[in-house]
Amino acid sequence: MALMDFIKKQLIEIIEWQDDSRDTLSYRWPDQDKEIKNNAQLIVRESQVAQFVYLGKYADALGPGKHNLTTDNIPILSTILGWKYGFESPFKADVYYVTTRVFAGNKWGTANPIMMRDADFGVVRMRAFGQYDFKIVNPPLFLKEVAGTDNHFRLDEFADVMRSKIVTVFTEAIASAKIPALDVASRYTEIGEALLPAINPQTTAKYGIEITSFNIENVSLPPEVEQAIDKRGAMTTIGDMGEYIRYNMANAVGEGKAGTMGFGAEFAAAMTMGQQMLQQPGGAVGQNPGAPKGMVPGAVAAAAPAAATAASTAPTLELMNPAQVAQMLGVTEADVMSELDAGNLKGRKIGSQWRVTREAVEAFLKG
Repeated sequence: MALMDFIKKQLIEIIEWQDDSRDTLSYRWPDQDKEIKNNAQLIVRESQVAQFVYLGKYADALGPGKHNLTTDNIPILSTILGWKYGFESPFKADVYYVTTRVFAGNKWGTANPIMMRDADFGVVRMRAFGQYDFKIVNPPLFLKEVAGTDNHFRLDEFADVMRSKIVTVFTEAIASAKIPALDVASRYTEIGEALLPAINPQTTAKYGIEITSFNIENVSLPPEVEQAIDKRGAMTTIGDMGEYIRYNMANAVGEGKAGTMGFGAEFAAAMTMGQQMLQQPGGAVGQNPGAPKGMVPGAVAAAAPAAATAASTAPTLELMNPAQVAQMLGVTEADVMSELDAGNLKGRKIGSQWRVTREAVEAFLKG
């Protein structure tokens, strides 16, 4: 009886694994060097697959349900062992339970900027991060390429192993899709869904997993590219170059940056610049079919010399701020402000800043 009891203890009759965690991807059932009894019971629960491994070779995989391990329902393992019909001796094999449910909310990100060729900005460096959901669809391939012989392979280990691989797949997918940097930075959801058909063939073929959801949460570009995007948006908003020039000149006067150049000369210089921009390829009004209606071809070209002539003959209206007037008169700025508030010194208040012409100062001195 003692011998029979020992033999029974060395034979495995029931194999089952109850997963009480939420982060286990694969688990090797602990056989403690025991042999599996022929006709033993194997219990596989929902979202599980039991994968048999014999001498390093992947054999049968059984899905959810209760299975009697016989030569009929494990034909691959039976062939490897060389069992004949009716052979009922125990056998030794490893049983791996693989979880097949969806694992959601896994983070990915580029540790270093990735290089991509962009149609608008040339070669740019881009960082990106987000989340993805996945599930195991090919247990043998997953065990071979990802989990290996780990007795208890968890999600944190998977993240360490797969983070760089997911980033590599993302880089290859976005490069092959040739998505502009402007679109990547503004259409996260659409691009994530569009990348799935490009990512899944690689992850399934290489690692036995399927990405069920791929989200981009943020994309950062180098500062110079972001500045170029801002400038492009500003120019699109500006539209009318003449209005843009007048707006900049008004800001310069309001901030005291107009300098000593007369207003007429500044206007002439601005108009000359505008003429040069419009005469660039595709920019001449007379040659551009998309020019606004009502603009006479050559009007800007004619206006620039006329403005320059007017600037040379018009008296120079030098604008000064109170500090400059005080320096000119040899008094304090507070004295100048008092005279301006009293109306003795003529000036014009633009916003919160005073501006005074040289003629007004000379008139004030004459009394």
